[in-house]
Amino acid sequence: MMLDRVDRRLLALVQADGRMSGVELADKVGLSATATGERLKRLTRDGFITGYRATLDPAKLGLHLLVFVEVYLDKTTPDAFERFAAAVKRAPEVLECHMVAGGFDYLVKTRVADMGAYRHFLGEVLLALPAVRETRTYAVMEEVKTDGALPL
Repeated sequence: MMLDRVDRRLLALVQADGRMSGVELADKVGLSATATGERLKRLTRDGFITGYRATLDPAKLGLHLLVFVEVYLDKTTPDAFERFAAAVKRAPEVLECHMVAGGFDYLVKTRVADMGAYRHFLGEVLLALPAVRETRTYAVMEEVKTDGALPL
């Protein structure tokens, strides 16, 4: 499906503020509220909009430490990949997990209270996942850009 200028503008607007009212969106893109609502329904139905959520402040929730972890599996077989992926999806501490090409197998992003909590997560959760052979930890000292908006 091709996106026109109005579709892209709508996507940018809801990506920046998912709580913007239909009337406000319509005003910003120059369409009626009904036409804007129909476009949003189509963009959702076609999978461009996959959901809405609130962005929470991790520090206010006591989750001060952001950590990235390189994960090396003991073998790189389809079965090992499937078992690891299924298990990591069940770990609530894991914010993101990506299979990568290069020197290691997965990059895991987690956020915890402090280094003690990370040590617990590493020993009790991550190293206990199927097929994990080795990890390398990178604690974040400063978050430079975290808006996560896709370029439209």
